[in-house]
Amino acid sequence: MPAANPFDLAGKVALVTGASRGIGEAIARALAAAGALVVVASRKAEGCEKVAASIRQAGGKAEARACHIGELGQISALFAGIKATHGRLDILVNNAGTNPYFGPVVDTPPEAFEKTVDVNLRGYFYCSCEGVRLMRDNGGGSIINVASINGVTPGLKQGIYSITKGAVITMTKSFAIECAADGIRVNALLPGLTDTKLAAALVHDEAMLAPMMPRLPQKRAAQPDEMAGLVLYLASPAASYTTGACINVDGGYLAG
Repeated sequence: MPAANPFDLAGKVALVTGASRGIGEAIARALAAAGALVVVASRKAEGCEKVAASIRQAGGKAEARACHIGELGQISALFAGIKATHGRLDILVNNAGTNPYFGPVVDTPPEAFEKTVDVNLRGYFYCSCEGVRLMRDNGGGSIINVASINGVTPGLKQGIYSITKGAVITMTKSFAIECAADGIRVNALLPGLTDTKLAAALVHDEAMLAPMMPRLPQKRAAQPDEMAGLVLYLASPAASYTTGACINVDGGYLAG
């Protein structure tokens, strides 16, 4: 008898935040292709429904739910809706992010500081708390936080963004330690330079890109779907003994 597919997610319910485009969209498509029912969440319902409809047209299972993770009330409503509809959550991918300010860290405007922390850190934290409660009731699950290599090596003119991503790395380890007894694994993906709307200021600006290239062995930006494979692994039974890991997918940038 051949071994069961360790990457099979049939019967699982997955939530991906920030899934209307970029890395989040690629992750949602990968999880659906592996058999999960994917809740596609982002600030704007139209963008979520476009991705969810495309997944359904390809034969997958998906639904759209609008949620701004910078707003605690919307987070509570999102998870309450998932519980009422599905009664469970098996996989949570905290991916929604923002980076509204490029410039010297000491000149960070208060509104940019607050927005970045609210979405990139507070949103991840409270989504994780809600996710743990749902997963605990059903015997466990997997949480994957999309952090960044900037959480390890701060990006030039990206001070507050880098600070929040460093905090996400520590948060990942804290949740992993405390939630293991409940059968919940918590890991992080650390993307390198990826061609998304969020990173457009880097990818398409030669002056910003030039200092990075000497440290980037693959000499190119990643495409969003190149991030999805690691998330599929971390969400699946194949990663049953993997928790507290923060894994960079960066074309070799941090190896230098």
